[in-house]
Amino acid sequence: QKLEIALENGYTILIENLGESIDAVLMPVIQRSTIARGNKQFIKLGDKECDFNPKFRLYLHTKLSNPHYPPEIQAETTLVNFTVTMMGLEDQLLNLVVEKERPDLASLSNSLVQQQNEFTIQMNQLEDDILHKLAAAEGDITENVELIEGLEKTKETCDIIQQKSELAKKTQRDI
Repeated sequence: QKLEIALENGYTILIENLGESIDAVLMPVIQRSTIARGNKQFIKLGDKECDFNPKFRLYLHTKLSNPHYPPEIQAETTLVNFTVTMMGLEDQLLNLVVEKERPDLASLSNSLVQQQNEFTIQMNQLEDDILHKLAAAEGDITENVELIEGLEKTKETCDIIQQKSELAKKTQRDI
């Protein structure tokens, strides 16, 4: 009944401590198998049809360290692992200590992380640009001077980004 109310009103619901199997009644909800009638959406819950509000969210929680769910469930959900590792804790503690004792290094570290993110974004944009140019190229691409020059400039930019990225990683390790 709580699930029904949440579905109709667009509430969020959390189902805790799931095992390896998930109740078949939840499958239409997980798969968002809605039925459209007019401008309303319905979802089959057991033997009843309930109104479906698109704002509805379902969170499934398990205490299993490595759950194995069927592929149809894995395809429809996002699995988030909140396992804490020693390395992750060490990084967090190190960041806190550096922030307290050496705010200048903490600031440098934060700017390096931001720079790395910008480099990743720029590399992805360059990759997309290359693919777009190659897809739009007509005729023999080995004779397309503009395309070849663009690829050379992209390669130079990638090399520069790679060098800066390596320097940033080294500085990050030193910190």
